[in-house]
Amino acid sequence: MINLNGLNPEQREAAETVKGPLLILAGAGSGKTRTVTYRIAHMLENLKIPGKEILALSFTNKAATEMKERIAHLVPAKVRKGVTTSTFHSLGIRILREDIHHLGYNNLFTIYDQADQMSIVREALKSYRSSKTYDRSIVMSKIGLLKNKGIGPNEFPKSAEYDPENNYDGATEYTYHYYQDKLQFYNALDFDDILFLVVKLFNQFPEVAKKYSERFQYIMIDEYQDTNQLQFSIIQALTSTHQNICVVGDDDQAIYSFRGADISNILNFEKQYENVKVIKLEENYRSTFPILDLANNIIKENVNRKEKTMRTSLMEGNMPQMWATGDSDHEAAIVVEEIIKLQSHGISLADIAILYRSNTQVPPFEDQLRISQVPYNIIGGQKFYEKKEIKDIIAYLTLIQNPRDELALRRILNVPHRGIGSVTLNKNLATAQENKRHLFHVLADETENDNIVNFVTLIKNYQRIFNEKPLVQAINQLIEEINYNDFIEKSYDSAKLSTRKKEDVKNFILTADRFQDRFQEDANLKNFVERLLLSDSSDRHTSSDGEKKNEVTLMTLHASKGLEYDNVFLIGMEEELLPHKKTIQDGTDVSEERRLCYVGVTRARKKLIMTYAKKRKIYNKMTARFKSRFVIELEKHYKEVDRTNFGDMSEDEVKDFKKNFFGNLMDSLK
Repeated sequence: MINLNGLNPEQREAAETVKGPLLILAGAGSGKTRTVTYRIAHMLENLKIPGKEILALSFTNKAATEMKERIAHLVPAKVRKGVTTSTFHSLGIRILREDIHHLGYNNLFTIYDQADQMSIVREALKSYRSSKTYDRSIVMSKIGLLKNKGIGPNEFPKSAEYDPENNYDGATEYTYHYYQDKLQFYNALDFDDILFLVVKLFNQFPEVAKKYSERFQYIMIDEYQDTNQLQFSIIQALTSTHQNICVVGDDDQAIYSFRGADISNILNFEKQYENVKVIKLEENYRSTFPILDLANNIIKENVNRKEKTMRTSLMEGNMPQMWATGDSDHEAAIVVEEIIKLQSHGISLADIAILYRSNTQVPPFEDQLRISQVPYNIIGGQKFYEKKEIKDIIAYLTLIQNPRDELALRRILNVPHRGIGSVTLNKNLATAQENKRHLFHVLADETENDNIVNFVTLIKNYQRIFNEKPLVQAINQLIEEINYNDFIEKSYDSAKLSTRKKEDVKNFILTADRFQDRFQEDANLKNFVERLLLSDSSDRHTSSDGEKKNEVTLMTLHASKGLEYDNVFLIGMEEELLPHKKTIQDGTDVSEERRLCYVGVTRARKKLIMTYAKKRKIYNKMTARFKSRFVIELEKHYKEVDRTNFGDMSEDEVKDFKKNFFGNLMDSLK
């Protein structure tokens, strides 16, 4: 028998409610995974329900695997045999493998990746009769959006998504037909087809839907607030012969509308099923009372939500803090300074997270962490210094500083393209190896290949230029001389992507500018390259026992849902960051932005520090900033700390402050 005595009263009631529709409103840190796991174990062991009748759906493979492992710890293998713990897409593939023949496909279909998809879209746009050119990624993105809304190529022109005045919609309509015809001809699906075709299959062949509904008599859906319309349709079909459905979620953590998630699915659950039982899990086992008190007061301002108030027995704890900072550089500096202080007190870096609304907030923090040699990891995004364009520029700077660095040389020998191919490279590599010479010195002896001569001349010229000119000026000149931004434009079909890549290059130059501003006379190429490369080994270390790396975690608020840390820095708690500028400008409801704020606050277990800047540089102009509306009038729920009086300083005074603030940092790191 499975003993449910370890569950609190609400958790136990949820675990024991098996028949009929059940809505479990599981607040942040309320032990929902434990509840659902014990519910399944209770069904298997205590109620003797066959495993093959139980279906548990989640959104990530990680969540599905965790649920499976927890069940395995509670229930013997022979008892849990047949239980399906799966993501929606894994279940979709399973259904299509069995029944896609009804839609005219062969069951041995393949799933195309993005490159395969783009090649078909390219074909379609080439055959589309139009004098205009179209961005393939925009067209592909629109097709994906339509599929996730359940709109096929024939329905698109009649839908609200179609604008006859929009040239892109005309091109998309043609491409959508062409694209789907080609996929079916190749007996292939894309990722968005998986759920789209399952819904189509269930709608056109109700007997197929009935078969799966009778097969899965007990259905559980985790993170129900994140379901979209296709997933809702699949759930409706799977419960067509019974009402044994349990959904678990928290409308206060519904933050994925941009992916198509529809919060109305959880808000209207009681209208969609009869005699719904609602159980609220309001006991938080994660955060201390001061943190939870702030979170409750933030989220209660949302009107369209299921009423609940999270509580905790962890009454003692640090009052959340709100730091007023000078600007983005100062904000990053004092946060990293605090992290170093925490580390000196024995706190593991693995217990520290920096959360932010937008990836544009990251560069100053990444700079400061690297300069301070604090290991870090960025979740849900590529590290700035690991992006191709940034690595290219660093390779140039490395080679100029040290011509013996063969890896840097080989990386940029033909970047941008200068007609030096692999045959030429391999010939010179062989010469260098035979004569035990460095590759650059072998290339420097070349007199007949003009491309190599020009490359060697470029590197030698910049060895002189970096000695004569300020760091930032020399970097700018190098990027212009090699026409690197033109190279970016030619490398990407998407104008949006190439613009973003060029922005990365601009951010790199700003990094050099910050370095030059901080270290003054010591801001030379040697020191800059050294600081860029210094922490690489510590950034990538892994522990031999497979435990979490001892590094600070950086991530967006969206990526943080489901995670928790002892110490959380929630940066940029200001208007136009949280809530985001786009939401404000569009005049749309800020409820989801407030939910995002709530998610960020409830990631903290013991210590929460929020920050906002009095000024930020926007379009090269220092602009006044203001604290987020989400925390105004909640001052009694956190401690306000003015870490600087930048707000009263001129730009020259700010510069002097920075010089003094960072004056001894270079020496301390040597």
